[in-house]
Amino acid sequence: MHLVDAKGILSSRNGMNIYRGCTHGCIYCDSRSKCYHIDHTFEDVEVKQNAPELLEKALRSKRKKCMIGTGSMCDPYMPHEKELEIMRRCLEIIKRYGFGGSVITKSDLILRDLDLITAINEDSKFAVQMTLTTFDDSLCRLIEPGVCTTGRRYEVLKKMQENNVPTVVWMTPILPYINDTRKNITGLLEMCADAGVRGIICFGMGLTLREGNREYFYSSLDRLFPGLKKRYQQEFGLAYEVSSPRNRELMEIFNSFCEKHGIMHSPDECFSYLSEFPEQYKQLSLF
Repeated sequence: MHLVDAKGILSSRNGMNIYRGCTHGCIYCDSRSKCYHIDHTFEDVEVKQNAPELLEKALRSKRKKCMIGTGSMCDPYMPHEKELEIMRRCLEIIKRYGFGGSVITKSDLILRDLDLITAINEDSKFAVQMTLTTFDDSLCRLIEPGVCTTGRRYEVLKKMQENNVPTVVWMTPILPYINDTRKNITGLLEMCADAGVRGIICFGMGLTLREGNREYFYSSLDRLFPGLKKRYQQEFGLAYEVSSPRNRELMEIFNSFCEKHGIMHSPDECFSYLSEFPEQYKQLSLF
């Protein structure tokens, strides 16, 4: 971990990344791709220590309330956050200025901030997005070794449900010949339905590979699934989009299940919901 003073914090679409790099160790992580220009060792997490100050300055100057999103590149609830509490300070600022928020995470550390999340949601809106890829916790520990298991993430979703906090699940990536099975997809979907998720984001059964993350993924296959790298190279070459040969079958299961249970499953519909700030909200004091 190393600390930096950032020049800015919010993107043009009101997203922020407090950290750059990650310690979760997920074997498929797209954020390792060279196109993102992370010029330090990925596990040596860069911490934007002045993120709360930058966020407060940005929100103070905004004319309209909106949703503030985080976690699209790097999980804001990595182990470092437990001590640093930068995400918690950012949530306090979002609440103070009456904005809404959303976060993408795989970590149960988010439960530490349940008080702020529920408070923001009561005043405006807060959506928790949780990534679920693998129903089998044993497999989860292999492909996502540095973060809590899917079973624990399901418990987080249930806790959000109990507190009326809306949730959306990212069911991606689905890795060919690893977790692209009917049993896995059905298990994840049933978990989502039981936890009352509003939507599930799935771009198809597969993953993306490009320079940076492809090399790390293949080295992980050599270590965890001997012989599978050769199969990938033969079938997919240097393709960016790596689609499961069972994509059609599994997407039919996915779409049918979501329609039956009234779960949003169009990515555009889910993104629209996540970015929509309610017109009616309780105006908070700025003090």
